[in-house]
Amino acid sequence: MDAPYGLLATLEYPGRLLAIGAPRRDGLAVVLYAITGRSPSSQARRLVNRDGGVWVQPTDEETLRKGNVDLLIYPAILFGEAGIAVSNGKQTGVVLDGRASGADPVAVLSRALSGWDFEPDAPIFTPRISGCLVGPRAGLSVVRRGPSGESLRSYFEVALRPGEGRLVSTYEGPNADPLPVFAGEPRRMAFEGATAAETAEAAYAALAPSAGGKDLRVSVACVFASLAGPAATEVHIINRVERTSP
Repeated sequence: MDAPYGLLATLEYPGRLLAIGAPRRDGLAVVLYAITGRSPSSQARRLVNRDGGVWVQPTDEETLRKGNVDLLIYPAILFGEAGIAVSNGKQTGVVLDGRASGADPVAVLSRALSGWDFEPDAPIFTPRISGCLVGPRAGLSVVRRGPSGESLRSYFEVALRPGEGRLVSTYEGPNADPLPVFAGEPRRMAFEGATAAETAEAAYAALAPSAGGKDLRVSVACVFASLAGPAATEVHIINRVERTSP
């Protein structure tokens, strides 16, 4: 197991990342979501808690319009009576609608994402990463482009063990050109925070740049949800644009 949040510190530019697991407090699940961005349009965003979830919103409409708005503005996390859906795009709502109490999270993701491909942002072709919490069970998915242009779909069940989680991201981590997209299985990480606020703050700090590096952080959101009723949530959001210090 990686040292708490040590994995995040190795990711110079993960793009967007999501992790699902369990804190050390009994009876809870944790969902972590983070946005990093290199371009002005990617940086011109923030996360807000509204309308039954955590939504990506613009901070600068004019700058945002220089990017692909459909790929930049979306519900990142949505809450419902049957569980939680999270993703890096508009597929979040489709995953939310596909959940049912007691359902297999891998089956939920497979059905919901059957009509979705990787993002159409050539030449990168950013993967679509998604996850869901259905009662006491969780799953993750990555849909990426194959060597012949086909969609490669991977689904993983996540065991909710106290203090542990699994993470997927759109990019592997290096800030390189061309960007290496995420491949392989979800990465293991530790969750040590006792609250959503502690976990979000620790993740935000771990994603800070090395000395002299450019700060690519945009936002971090953390959700603590009761396994007995996932709609009852504790949410903490950090937006770099709203901070006066690291």
